[in-house]
Order: sequence, then structure tokens, then C-alpha cells
Amino acid sequence: MKRILAFLLAFLTLSLINVNPASAEALPGDILKMPMPGAPAIALPGETIEIQPQEGVDITEITIVSVMNGPYKLEILEKGNTIKAKIPENVVPDVYFLQVKSNKGEVIIPNGVWVLKEYPKVLRIAHLSDTHVTSGTKFGYVCGEYFQRDIKKIQELCDGGLIVPLHSYVATDSAYTYWSMDDRVDVIISTGDVVDTAGDSKGYKMLFDIISRAAATGRPTIIVKGNHDDPPNYYPKLIGPTDYYLTIGKFLIIALNSHGDEAHPYMDQLEWMEKVLEEHPDKIPIVIVHHPYWYSAPQGWIGGRIEGFTAFDDKDWANLTQYVGYYWIGGPEKTTEDIARRFLQDVEKYNIKLVMSGHIHHDKLHIYVDKNGNEHWFVTLTSTGAPDKETNPASKSDYSPTWYGSNIVEIDENGNVRLPAVEEMFGTLFNDFISLPVPQEFITFRWTTDFGSAVKFINLLGEESGKFAIEVPEGAEVDASVTNVTYKLLGERKIGDKTYELFEIVVPEGVSQLVISKGKDTEKPEISIPYLTPSKPVKGKPFKVYISAKDNLGIRDIYVEIEANGKVATYPAVQASGGQADYFMAEIPGVDADEYVIRAVAVDFYGNKATFEMTVGGTQTTSQTTSTTESKSTCGPAAILAFSIIPLALFRRKK
Repeated sequence: MKRILAFLLAFLTLSLINVNPASAEALPGDILKMPMPGAPAIALPGETIEIQPQEGVDITEITIVSVMNGPYKLEILEKGNTIKAKIPENVVPDVYFLQVKSNKGEVIIPNGVWVLKEYPKVLRIAHLSDTHVTSGTKFGYVCGEYFQRDIKKIQELCDGGLIVPLHSYVATDSAYTYWSMDDRVDVIISTGDVVDTAGDSKGYKMLFDIISRAAATGRPTIIVKGNHDDPPNYYPKLIGPTDYYLTIGKFLIIALNSHGDEAHPYMDQLEWMEKVLEEHPDKIPIVIVHHPYWYSAPQGWIGGRIEGFTAFDDKDWANLTQYVGYYWIGGPEKTTEDIARRFLQDVEKYNIKLVMSGHIHHDKLHIYVDKNGNEHWFVTLTSTGAPDKETNPASKSDYSPTWYGSNIVEIDENGNVRLPAVEEMFGTLFNDFISLPVPQEFITFRWTTDFGSAVKFINLLGEESGKFAIEVPEGAEVDASVTNVTYKLLGERKIGDKTYELFEIVVPEGVSQLVISKGKDTEKPEISIPYLTPSKPVKGKPFKVYISAKDNLGIRDIYVEIEANGKVATYPAVQASGGQADYFMAEIPGVDADEYVIRAVAVDFYGNKATFEMTVGGTQTTSQTTSTTESKSTCGPAAILAFSIIPLALFRRKK
């Protein structure tokens, strides 16, 4: 009987997961090798870009379009293994969707072409890493600056403040949204593990949509593959090539694939990189690679300065190996020491000024100063989207804490590197944190249906403003009566099968929302509790509540109330699958009562509220109760708790 019940539970769980059906439509990687959503072509108006079609693909027409500009048809100058196409002189600088017609079908590639007015003298990078987008469940709990994976621990720390279960998809979308709004950066660079599972085609499609929205705001993206993207089956179909290079004026960006279990590039990749560097002697080299090169430094595990050595001297190299990462050098046996040494020699020989990585889910900075006095910055970033990392506060006193983070990295045309926001925030570069709490303190929850689109903002950073893009159904308009962000509609365009609206918005500190609908929403959500795990919770022991919730526009707030011993405790619910979910889950740390009520509550963006009750213990009964409208306020019960106690002694963005 236990086996049968276990099978039925597993079957029910799988039935809740959204499955991405196979599609006969061509994917970007079926038509092109480059450019791709994670590797755009970059040019000024009037310049020529290169397009690499897949074998057997004959490109017949190339067009670029953005929400605000175009479409522009590109003149094809040369055909062959590499196609040369000219950007028209009259193109308005923007980030464009690339529309390609070919003998193998048509594709639209978001972030396909980045046209600049002029090349930057300082390249300002929003660094993301390890987003681990998934169509399954992957989340942690945040409350202001605090991050934990355990609901009981975050409750103790939060002390009544707003607890948010942060799914990896929501975290990734929030980070892209924030940096798309932020005028301090030029480009988003993500250093690998963009999805949690290489075979999760829906996860890649979710990231594809996130990149599309960033492109619609005018913010380009550059990505390198990580080990969770290995083997690269879907990655080159929807994101980009595994090894490539781009030039942005004076800057040369080289993306190196560090593979899966191998956790380092191969020697032939280094030889390819050297050839690229030889061909671009006047550029400032930047290498993006998932696995970090260094493990420690004289200052400790979190990084520091390593100076006075050269990888070209045997004795110096022997001293340096103690700091080189396990991944690169091949473990205790040093099976790939030749690769590790060759790479550092290349760093010195070609004066590679910046190496950006991720993988370890922790911030870490190393500055390698060679014997010629040249500085080489190795910047490793915490996980932007995954909860698989040390908590904040740390689980043990001697552990180094972390959070959901991203960062600003600046490099100028002379090769000088800065982390300006870290310097402002902490006053030191060698610290547990060299990242900002984004998305942890700037969170967006998006919904799009046939009736409309809505987004809920949780913003603890102070007033934030910038461009914001959202997909909308045709005929929907902003409903000012339930919108409390300041907004200006800049433009609207249908690109492919999606209609994008581009706004200039001001997001206030607190909880706020933007609602775009076809009319007033008077329908309450549908909500139920399909099951608990375990099905009969044990007194005082943790259990999970699974919730089914749907709404014609979207769910703004969803949570579980436990009414026991005359008291009511509230627990937040999280998506049981990534993206726009119909199923949610709440973790309950235990109830010290023989009989109690479980109440699932869903509130939509118009304040319509629905509840579903289940009694545990005594006589098992369930009943559903609803109320038509909770309030005309845009900030329901979550907002009431949001700022009562949370300390905001963190970085404040300066405009």
C-alpha cells in the first residue's frame, strides 16, 4: 500500500509540472550559429556585421527591428560560410531583434544586433551568474538583507517583516529587469549555469523570454556556457555558441567553455584564444568563463592580491599552484596543470585585464599582479538565481555569508578595472560580499494572460526608475486605478508572436504594481489544496501544502494561514514550477496542535480574494470560502508587513 501511495503521489507531482510540447518551428540555433540571443552582433550605423549560418542554410533576407525603431532591411554584401551585412547609415542606436528568412525557415532572434551611437571608452557591465532558471522548483527565502533556505530560520530573523520565497526564475527575471532599468550599465554579462538542468528545454525558453524583454528595453546581453548547461543540446539552439569572441570598440570579449565535469577549457581552446588575441593586438581583452581560475590568496578564501610572480618561471609557478582552483589544475594530482599554467601565461603575455566567472555561488575577487606590475582582475560572482549557497547570516560563525547578488564591473580603454558600487557599499574590495543585493531586494512577479498583463514590484532599495518592457495582449491598456508606479508609455510593437510595450517607469520604495488589462477585473481567483505532504502531517513536524490557484489576470499575493490554538500564523507560497505558475507550495515548519485549519489565500491585482480551507485532525473536512473584493489598495496583506521592521542599511542607488 505504501508503494502504491508513493507512486500516486509521484504521479500527481509530475502532473503539476508544466511540460513544454515539442515544436516544429525553427529555433534560432537551427538557422544561425551567430549572432544569437546570448551573443549579439555589435556595430555602429553604417558598419558591417558578420552572420554565421548553419550548414546548408541559405539566408535570403535580414531585417532588424526594436519596439521603438525600424524595421530596417540589411544589405547582404557577401555570402558563404560567413555572411557580411551592412547596417544602414540611418539606423537609430538600439538593441534589435534580428529577423532572418532562409530556405530552412524564418527565425526572430532577440538581442541579435546591438547598434551603438559610439563605442564606449568605459565598458560598464552588469555581472550576473548562475541564474539556474528551472521549470521545476528551486528557491530560497529572503527578508531584506537576510537569506535562508529554511522557513523557520528566516522567520526567526525576519521578526514579522516581509518574507519572500524567491524562485530562481523570478530572481533571474528580477535581476534582468533591474539592470535593464539602470542607466549605470551598458551590457549584461552572465557567466554560466543559465539553467539548472541542461535538458530543461522549457527553462531555456523561459530565459529566452527574459533576454527578449531586456532587449526590448534596449539592454544587450552576453552569455557564456556553464557546467549546468552541459551537454549543450538546447543551449546552442536558444542561447548561443559555446566559444566565441565579440569586439565592442576597444574591448575584446572572449567566451571560453569550461565544459561539465572537466571544469576547465581544453588546450585547443587556449590555442584558439591565443590566435584571437594575436589578431586583435590593439584591444583590451576580457575573458568570460564559468569556472573561476583562483581558489584562494594570501589574504584567504574570499580573495586578495597575488603579486610578484610570473607563470613563466618554474619556481614562481610552483608557488602559485597553491592558489589555483581545483577545477583548473586538475585536483590534488594536478592532472591539468599544463592548461592552468598556459592560461596564466596567456593572461600575462596578452595582458588580459579582466576575467569574469561564477560557479562557486560566492563572491570572490583576486587581483593578480605580474612581475611587470600589470594588474589582472579575476572577478567571481555569487549566484544570482540559485539558493544553493551559504546563507546570510552564515550557518556557522567561521563560514562566509552570501545572498542573491549581481554587480557592476567597469573597465576603461586603458584596462583599468573598478567595482564602483562595491567600493561605495563596503569601502573594501576583499570582503564576504562583492555583489549588490539584486535581485534579493528588487523583485518582480510578472503575469500575462489573454485578459491582460500585470507585474508586482517589491523594492527595498529606494526609488528606482528606468525603461521597462512587458508582453501584453492586444487591446489591453494601463489601468491607472490599480497602478501605483509612475509610468509613461514610450511605444508598442508586435515582434513575432509577442506584443511588447515599452515604458519609462518610476518604482517607489515598497510594494507596488503595474496593471495592463482589457477592463476591470471582477473575477476572484480559483483556489484549492490538492494535497499535503505527508498527507497526514505529524504533530510538530514540518509538512508542505500544495496549492492550485488560477486567475484571469494573475495572482498578486498567495499564502497559507494556519489557525491553531486560537492563533493564526502566515506562510508565503512559492511557484511549484518556474515562470507563470498555476501550482504553488508553502512549507510549514510544524504545528503544535491536534486539530487546526489550513487556509490557502489568493489575491489578484484588483484585490479580489479567494480562500480554501482544510481542517487537519478531528473530522477531516474541507470547505471553500470567497470574498469578492478585498480592497482597492494596490498593496494587499504582504505590503502591510513589508517594511515594519526590515533594516535597510544597505546600498542606496544614486541617480
